[in-house]
Amino acid sequence: MKKNTIKTLSLVALVSVGLAACNPLKKMDKYAENIKYSVNPDPLEMHGDSVEVNISGKIPPKYFHKLATVKAKAVLKNADGEVVKELKEMTLLGNEADGDGKKIDYEKGGSFSYTDKIAYEPIMENVQLFVQATGSFKTKTQEFESRKIGDGTITTPYLVQSDARPILAKDNFKKVIPHTVEAQIHYLIQSSQVRSTELRDEDIKAFTEFVEMAVANEYVFKGVTVSAYASPDGEMDLNDNLANNRAKTAAQAIMRILKRKKVEAAKAEGFITEIGKGEDWEGFEKATKASDIEDKDIILGVLKMNADNAKREAEIKNMAAVYVELAEKVLPSLRRSMITLNADEMARTDEEITALTKSNPDTLSVEELLYAATLTNDLDEKLRIYKLAQSQYPSDWRAHNNVGYVMVLQNNVSGAKAEFEKAASAQNTPIVSNNLGVCELFEGNTAKAEGLFKSASGAGPEVSYNMGIINIKKGDYGTAVSKFGGEKTFNAALAQMLNGNNDGALKTLDASEAKATAEGYYLKAVIGARTSNNDMVTSNLKSAFGLEGKLKSKAANDAEFISLREDAAFSGLVK
Repeated sequence: MKKNTIKTLSLVALVSVGLAACNPLKKMDKYAENIKYSVNPDPLEMHGDSVEVNISGKIPPKYFHKLATVKAKAVLKNADGEVVKELKEMTLLGNEADGDGKKIDYEKGGSFSYTDKIAYEPIMENVQLFVQATGSFKTKTQEFESRKIGDGTITTPYLVQSDARPILAKDNFKKVIPHTVEAQIHYLIQSSQVRSTELRDEDIKAFTEFVEMAVANEYVFKGVTVSAYASPDGEMDLNDNLANNRAKTAAQAIMRILKRKKVEAAKAEGFITEIGKGEDWEGFEKATKASDIEDKDIILGVLKMNADNAKREAEIKNMAAVYVELAEKVLPSLRRSMITLNADEMARTDEEITALTKSNPDTLSVEELLYAATLTNDLDEKLRIYKLAQSQYPSDWRAHNNVGYVMVLQNNVSGAKAEFEKAASAQNTPIVSNNLGVCELFEGNTAKAEGLFKSASGAGPEVSYNMGIINIKKGDYGTAVSKFGGEKTFNAALAQMLNGNNDGALKTLDASEAKATAEGYYLKAVIGARTSNNDMVTSNLKSAFGLEGKLKSKAANDAEFISLREDAAFSGLVK
């Protein structure tokens, strides 16, 4: 019996050895550590709400059995070793195995590459990257030991701040509104006398009425210019004198009107400027072109061929029939003085406008109301005034827009959105599109926000800044840097760092309002980690934690600081 037992045991042992020899999967599992893996990037990084995993592997010679098949996939495991995310599967085949997949030569070994892109989820922040594989050979299968090949996941782009910028619609209020009034006095040939009939013409009446109104409303009279002309149908010297005299008589007639209407400024020396322009050849050419004279092209040809005014006049007078027509239809209109009065309308003072918003807002124009809101820094007061404008001038999109603008600053996004929609109904402008985009961005609708910002192109630098935020969220950091331009903000610094410019990011951050905030210190710590400056990491994390204690747990799990997790100074800070 003893001999039989020994024989039986020996037989079992031989069978077992034979089975092992026929199952190459155990050997492949045992020596799987000889496969070289490279992960890029490592740690994994979140960009544009997704994570791309790139793995390359090199299999040594005489490892991969000719008839073996291995199905492998990357998985993410949490700190407890639980698989939280599985990536796609790939198949490796021995060079004599059947099936679809990457062939690996037994004698020479081989290499493979693997890429997958998955949506980022918060559970992927503090994880490790493993390879899980199952081998098969004929009817046998075996799960290989799971192997860590990388870490994950950097989520620094999520630090982007929601500081999208709405645009305030501007008022057209002017403290000084310039007014210009013009009139003409015409003369008989070779005369500088101002006829009473000329002073009863409609343009002089309108001039006089304006002066009366301007005095009553306390306009500031700036001065009068009188430019006088003679028609080109006499001796040049005589016409020069005639033009000068016409300027003088017209000025005297206008001065009598100003004095009668009690324009005090007219008493000042030099209030009226007299300019004798001489013969009006420019006016002659223009009036001839506009006339119905049959031979006007001949006249215009004479003007073009002769620069000398005396020769011009002589040749035109030689055309007797034509000259008679000119004397009737063109020349009388050139014997004139042109009067130009300039006066400034002075708006209400800032104090008067502010008081009226409380006592009698109905008397204020929309421009005055929109301007009044800019005179205070109190958001509640701004909102009150803009709502007055909205109530009194509901068809003006600016009032609705500016109510929404203040609501954004007050973090009332839903209220602001409703107001911007009212503004769009009144007039859908690029400014309103930008502001609706701001609301969509705050509500997490990045795609809608992007479309609105694109339609708001040209509305102002705010649009470019807002698009920079979109570009960070999409993982397009180079474009984000371009959109932020020379801005000195947290987001501009973040974009520079994500785009690989750590030095530029640090300079931008130090020049920003965020430099002494918890977020600013934290970003400096990340820059320190990326530049292997451990002192910079710990000093800035200490400052960040002092302002915002909850950042400790973030730093402890942040893959940016993986290389420091065994560092005593770092681990002491994040406990």
